[in-house]
Amino acid sequence: MAFAAFRSSGLSPTRLVRSTMSAPQLVRQQGQCRSLSSYLVTPKELNEALKKNPPTKISTAPRVVPLCAAWFMPNDPEGRKGIDVFRKNRIPQARFFDLDGVSDRDSPYPHMLPTCETFAEAMSELGIRRDDEIVVYDTEELGIFSAPRVGWTLRVFGHPKVHVLNNYRLWVREGYPTETGEPSQVEKTNYALPTYDSKLVIPYLELKEIAKEHRKEGAKEVEILDARPQGRWAGTDPEPRAGLSSGHIPGSISLPFPELLDPETKTYLPADELRKIFEAREVDASKSIISSCGSGVTASIIETALGEAEYGQPNLRRVYDGSWTEWAQRVKQSDGLIKKTA
Repeated sequence: MAFAAFRSSGLSPTRLVRSTMSAPQLVRQQGQCRSLSSYLVTPKELNEALKKNPPTKISTAPRVVPLCAAWFMPNDPEGRKGIDVFRKNRIPQARFFDLDGVSDRDSPYPHMLPTCETFAEAMSELGIRRDDEIVVYDTEELGIFSAPRVGWTLRVFGHPKVHVLNNYRLWVREGYPTETGEPSQVEKTNYALPTYDSKLVIPYLELKEIAKEHRKEGAKEVEILDARPQGRWAGTDPEPRAGLSSGHIPGSISLPFPELLDPETKTYLPADELRKIFEAREVDASKSIISSCGSGVTASIIETALGEAEYGQPNLRRVYDGSWTEWAQRVKQSDGLIKKTA
């Protein structure tokens, strides 16, 4: 895979140490080593951090590196591409993370988590170091969409200092600097081979067994949250990918991701409002919580919201990477594991 387009993105090698704390709690505990003190950061906080620790090409001092995660659905009516949006308007000295490019090259499903080798190769090309503090952000148009997925990916591969900007739409509105055109080249790093944290990911076969129990009104120790629109979850609306049946995993709860965002700014709602949403869905915080969606992107919006609201046990929260795209292609009709709600 060619990484030329990623040369304006940065990262560095690290190994993940498991903790029972949420991402926000981990960030706060390690705040003395960071420019930023919370997982979700405001435009003002990022701007101040960039002034203190800019992502210069040759500096060996601590750096704050903006990482653009722009990505659009394959059926985007305007045919938009993340790299084009990045070139058109971005945070100065930001790097571009290609969600489709930095993925498992052998998987039949879109943008699945890459191998450790592919991840390290991409991070090296992006010029990112292990001690870089990464702030992932989305497009101005979408507000919050794919950045949580990239933030979660960095956590899976153990990058120690990761944040998500809340959000780029406000960054632009509040008049913080932007740049356009082809990004400048970055100096390649040697990002060490990371450790893959399987505890953050639930594989298909494990979830299939859980779904079988849910179908029999069992598996009461697990909650499954689905970020897709309610119509796709119910099976009344089609999937955006051709040939996929709509419907849902038995026992899953419909929680369309826009409900977690402010309808105007597309920023995350405050933590107390997020908690109320989970409570209204009767999500049991004492259980293991699995987030799913169409292809593993917006499931991470739910995962980030759970962390921000400090809802549930952090060491019992996982994302289903393959999500509905994998599920609908792998389960057999005879399994009875695609449910539809009239």
